[in-house]
This record gives sequence, structure tokens and C-alpha cells, in this order.
Amino acid sequence: MKLVHQINLAFGLLLVVILGATAVMIHYVLLDHLIVAQKNEMKTLGASVATTLRTQAAPLGAAGAIDGVAVFEATAVQLTAGVQAIVADEHGNVLSRTLPFQPVLTEADVSFSASEVKEGLPAISTESLQALQSGQDDRYIVEVSAVPQGTLTLVTPMSKVNALEQALFGRLLVVLGVGGILVLLLSLVITRKLIRPLMKLREELKKVKERRFADVRKVRAGGEIGAVAQTVYELAGELDRYVRVQKLFFQNASHELKTPLMSIVGYAEGIRDGVFEGDSVHKGLDVILSESGRLKKIVSEMTLLAKLDSEEDVFHPASVPLKELLDDTIERVNPMLASRELSLKVLYEQKETPELLTVQADRDKLLQALLNVVANAARHARRSIEVRVGTNKDQVVIAIADDGGGIPEELLPHLFHRFVKGKDGENGLGLAISRAIVERCGGRIEAGNRDEGGAIFSLRFPSPTMTAAG
Repeated sequence: MKLVHQINLAFGLLLVVILGATAVMIHYVLLDHLIVAQKNEMKTLGASVATTLRTQAAPLGAAGAIDGVAVFEATAVQLTAGVQAIVADEHGNVLSRTLPFQPVLTEADVSFSASEVKEGLPAISTESLQALQSGQDDRYIVEVSAVPQGTLTLVTPMSKVNALEQALFGRLLVVLGVGGILVLLLSLVITRKLIRPLMKLREELKKVKERRFADVRKVRAGGEIGAVAQTVYELAGELDRYVRVQKLFFQNASHELKTPLMSIVGYAEGIRDGVFEGDSVHKGLDVILSESGRLKKIVSEMTLLAKLDSEEDVFHPASVPLKELLDDTIERVNPMLASRELSLKVLYEQKETPELLTVQADRDKLLQALLNVVANAARHARRSIEVRVGTNKDQVVIAIADDGGGIPEELLPHLFHRFVKGKDGENGLGLAISRAIVERCGGRIEAGNRDEGGAIFSLRFPSPTMTAAG
């Protein structure tokens, strides 16, 4: 079953349950309200009749008319339609009844006399009256008031209240039914509107499954669905870029590997075939050794990059003192600095002792990252290289600047990609390795050009740790 049908079915069932529960609650609440309203009306009517009877009882009694029937008939009170009044003395004997409505009584409860049959007023037994007054007969609503003659009992059938409640409840059911249908139709429209982006998103995900990343289009939607659609679109873009980078990587890798291999094969075949003699043989062997070392370095760096991208156990972070790490870096690049007649200065902006400044990193890997960046600066610097170390809020920042010609603007966005080489570059893997190492340390590396000339590389590491002295 499709998702849209599942949602509509679930919503329809929920709507039926809610409307059904609401109807049942309204039924009982409405019935209870009508019963209470009827009782209040009968109570008010009973109080009015009782007051009138008390007012007229004395004059009628003085004139000798002490018959309960005469007393009740002398009242001018109008009873509500459907309400029957019963006047009884203190012993429970019925003195008077009014209105044509009569309670449905059994033959055991009713006894007839000649005069009562003639008047059409059957007598109610004392037991039946007591049952009515005590509320044992749930077919009637009863209100009892005290009068000078004894008690005044007002009786109305429940069927009257039930009929009114059913009439109101029927109209309410019609309203609820119409409202439920309108809500259901509205839900169908809203559901289709919500599901349509999901259906489009499914089609775009099929393209991802089929590896057609470049064909994926952004699905426009709001809320969480829009956020998921945006994520899918960005994911497809990243996958497409990754595929293109991988293709470019293999193309560049094959080129970088083929160049030294061609030199090695050419000189090896020349030596074997006797093309080179004397000093040329030694020169050819030197080229073979040199190109073999270059080939080994490329393969080692490619292997390291692959491990940094895929293996967790290749990286072993620990607290690394930055001053010690930088001293080791300078010591290793000194031959290169000396051959190019370059000067290198290290400036610590931290007010505390530089020996206390540390970062969480794999020492050997971070050392290689720094060597790559400093060696890159040495290849492009004219006279000097400057390394500044400091903290900025919750970061440790290492800035390496040179006074060379800077980085071409078109190269900046791709500078840390694999096999991207600038002028005087080696194999295009050094800065890519540096970025991978810094990111594994939880930091980031950035490159730019200085206003006064030259390039600057900034390595930022999170949460600097100032260890206690000693």
C-alpha cells in the first residue's frame, strides 16, 4: 500500500474514533444537562405552586373548604406541559392530580372508585407514590415540595427529555458528519501536497542509486522534508565531486607514476643494450636511483593519504608540546633553508611560557604536516619565512608566511586537492596530506595571500591545553 493511502486510512480511522468518542461524550453530557435543566425548572415550578398553596390554604380552610382537591383547583398556577402534579397528605394519600398525562402504572398500583372513574382520575397507591418520590422509578423525573396539605410531587416522564435530547443529538451528528467529511477531504489535499515532494525525492534517490549524481535535482519543499531534500542534493553533489576527483586522481597518479617509470625503464634498457658506456652508465644508474626514490615517495604519500581517509588506527593522538614540535621541524628543513639562503623566525604571541602550549595530535603525523607546509614555503620564499604561534579564543593558531610571489587566485580553491601543483611544486600530494592530518587532529588549514606580498598558511587546532609547569 502506498504511503499516501496509508496516511489517509490512518487519518480516517483516527477521525472516526475521535468523532465517535466525541459523540458519545456529547450524548451523555447533553442528556445530563437536559435532566438538570428539567429538574431546575420543576424545582422553580414546585416552589411557585407551594407558595400559592400556602397563601390560599388559610382562607379556604376558614370557609370550610378543607378538601385537598378544592384547595388545588383553587390555585391559579399554570403547570408546564408534560408535568403532572400530585398532592398528598402527610400519610401519603393522594388528594389531587392534574393534567391529562398519567404515569404508566400497573393494575396492582391503581385502584378505582366509581367517582374517580367518572372523573377519569385513577388513584395512585401510597407505595407507588413513595417509589416516585424516592426516585426508584427511573422512567420519571420527580420534584417533591412541602405544602400545608402534605407534599406536592411534580412528575414528568424521561421520554420527554430523551426525545428532546435525541432531536438535538441527531442534528449534532449531522454537523459532526459534515465536518468530518470536510476535514477528511482537506486532509486528502494536504496529504497529497506533503507526499508529492517525497515522491519526487524518491525519484532523485533512484538517480543516486544508479550513480547518476550529476542528474540529481533539488526538490523544493518546506520543513523537515525540505531539509532532507537539501541534504540529498548536497550529498549527490559531494558524491559527484568525489567521483570526478577520484577519476582525476587516478589520471594524475598514473601520470606521476609513469614519468619516473619511463626514466627508469629507458636508462635500464640503454645500459642493458650497451647504449651507455663509461660515465654515462654511472649517470644512468644515478637517474634510476633518483627516479626510484621519487617513485617510492609518491607511493608512500598515496598510501598515507589512503590510510588517513579510511583507517582509524593509523592516527594516535596525544598531548604534543608545540615548541618542541616546531624546533624539530626547523631542524629538519635547515639544509633546505641553507641551500636557498633563507632565514626562518618563530614568534610566540602567547604571554605564557611557550613550553606550556600543547595540542592534541599524532606527533609524527603533525610533524609531517608542518614539514610539508614549511618546505612548500621554502620553495617559494625569496629571503625569509616567519612562523607565528598564538591562541585565539579556544584555538591554537600556527601561521606560516613567506615573502614569495604568493598563490595564484585561480589555484586557491583547489590548493589542498590531490595532485594540484603550483610553480616549483613536487608531486601535488604534500598539501593534501597536510590537510588530511590537520583535519584528523580536529583542526583546519587555510591558505591565502598577504597584502604585503607572499603566501600565508594558517593551521588552527581546537581547545588549547595549557599544562601545569613541572
